[in-house]
Amino acid sequence: MNPPHLTYKESGVDIDAQDRALSRVKVLAGSTFTPGVLSEIGSFGGLFDLDARPGSGRILVASADGVGTKLNVAQMAGRYDTVGQDLVNHCVNDILVQGAAPLFFLDYVAAGRLVPERITAVVEGLARACTENRCALLGGETAEMPGLYHGEDFDLAGFIVGCVDRASLLPRDVARGQVLVALPSTGLHTNGYSLARRLFFDEKRFTVDSRLDDLGTTVGEALLAVHRSYFPSLHPILGQGYVTGLAHITGGGLPDNLPRILPEGVRAAVRTNSWEIPPLFGYIGREGNVPADDMRRTFNLGVGMVLVVKPEGADAAISALRSRGERPWVLGELEAGERGVRFTP
Repeated sequence: MNPPHLTYKESGVDIDAQDRALSRVKVLAGSTFTPGVLSEIGSFGGLFDLDARPGSGRILVASADGVGTKLNVAQMAGRYDTVGQDLVNHCVNDILVQGAAPLFFLDYVAAGRLVPERITAVVEGLARACTENRCALLGGETAEMPGLYHGEDFDLAGFIVGCVDRASLLPRDVARGQVLVALPSTGLHTNGYSLARRLFFDEKRFTVDSRLDDLGTTVGEALLAVHRSYFPSLHPILGQGYVTGLAHITGGGLPDNLPRILPEGVRAAVRTNSWEIPPLFGYIGREGNVPADDMRRTFNLGVGMVLVVKPEGADAAISALRSRGERPWVLGELEAGERGVRFTP
């Protein structure tokens, strides 16, 4: 029997509560801003102008993130290198959407009891992803805190700094009539795991080794698929002038992430029939009886990155992406309306 309507909130994650907390955080953080700060709290990455003279210089872009309860799945599977890759790639994507190339990365690992082999595996993943993204793993911190974490439980966070020329900063000139081009995700990436774990491990009583014909993989393989980096494919084309914005589709899905790069009076019209939702998300929605709106705000649903492209450059963008082995598609367009997302067939 299907469980009664699983939602992200009932799985322990309240996005609305997070939004309320962030409203106060924005005020507190804003009180610390110095003349070099160029961005508001809420952008994918924070911007700092080293020169701090209007219209000149290169800008630092910084971001911090974690991999959430995907760590629990890694512990269950006894595999820790992929979460290191997840962390770097997530952070790289978050500064890429503002046009930046990564410079260096720092990690933070906190545990109840440090297991050297586990830490080594995590750092192997960090190093692999840093190399692939041409980013230096500059250092980090490892803390053992038995009073705060239980047993071998641990947490992992990362901090990235990149750089972009002011003239190349994104988003810029985003306007109605422009085209939305999507790139596929490689699974859940690093969001929605509290709900997914509840369904697979609490409701269905699966293990990470349970094989599902619907997915063609084991549960562990599906849930530990690496959060991919879009930097190698996207950064080389940003200088062509037809990309006006990028949105990394993470927590909050399309409804929360697309509006972050839209100006007032512009909304995204997303065609829901423009792509086939991957089997993993279909399984979660169906077997968890998850409402459609909750699925859209919890998961990326197969859309990992969205480009906003000038209409005259849409064909060139798609062609350039295909030449780099990507599978882009037209997701929709921008139209006049209250800033947000409108889903259409």
